[in-house]
Amino acid sequence: MSVYTRVEADDLRALLADYAVGELEDFAGISAGITNTNYFVDTSLGRWVLTLFEQVDEAELPFFMQLMDHLAGHGVPCAHPVARNDGGFLSRVRGRPAALVYRLNGASVETPDAQHCRSLGGVVAEMHRAVASFTPAQRNARDLDWISAAAERLEGMMPAEEHAVLADEIAFQQAAAGDLYAELPAAVIHADLFRDNVLFDQNRVSGLIDFYYACHDYLLFDLAVICNDWAFDDDEHYCPTHWQAFMTAYTRRRTPDAAEVAAWPAMLRAAALRFWASRLIDAYFPMSGEVVHIKDPAPFKRLLLAHRADPPALAP
Repeated sequence: MSVYTRVEADDLRALLADYAVGELEDFAGISAGITNTNYFVDTSLGRWVLTLFEQVDEAELPFFMQLMDHLAGHGVPCAHPVARNDGGFLSRVRGRPAALVYRLNGASVETPDAQHCRSLGGVVAEMHRAVASFTPAQRNARDLDWISAAAERLEGMMPAEEHAVLADEIAFQQAAAGDLYAELPAAVIHADLFRDNVLFDQNRVSGLIDFYYACHDYLLFDLAVICNDWAFDDDEHYCPTHWQAFMTAYTRRRTPDAAEVAAWPAMLRAAALRFWASRLIDAYFPMSGEVVHIKDPAPFKRLLLAHRADPPALAP
């Protein structure tokens, strides 16, 4: 949620004329995150979040709007797009495709505890149940092919021994895709449920946000992304009580099958690889913007190596 494109008050007044959300009162850029431009927008009738899409293929955007609308309609607390006066969800601001979404109550937590993880486990399980009736599908834009292409761009730029680890893990994941992952349940997943994409009101999840990496992929990948962020502290120490709390709540609503249990160690590595590669690309090929937030790739390299040596169990 960086700010790459500067938005002025006149831009927002022109935008809001196409919505029944009141008159502009205040706005401010949001610096957290890394992909799109985001602003808080306050009007006489409520509080909203405006997203300008900087890297997403415009043809893919209706999928994200439909997904958020579907999940909100099934009781999943998530960012819900606001319909324009003509019924559509998408607009243009400063030449960028844009969407206005309801601003949810609550805030993200930097240091979650077991109670936060328990609440998240229940919500993620309900999200995974709700997508069973969602028929649109979209490929993972950061899949193994993208990671392989990223590794080619990075060769010669990053240390050779680190690139060797990257290439070796890509080869492992290519083999796993045709073997371990062949029978895994798949549906539309969030694919980016880090701490800053979950809002809490006290200790309960009040909203899931930033669905712009959502795609049709393995449900287990969603769990691996969550485990890699929520079950490890800032010093990268595993917190078994956090993961036990998450999985206890999750399995009350959805139980992973035998194929998922078998593929779990490899999928933890796949999730670490995906975010190591994307952060490497952001670090070596940064986008320009007014406020750009680039995250350190190194923690995901260390996490990948830790999972290769001793991965935690799916069900502690």
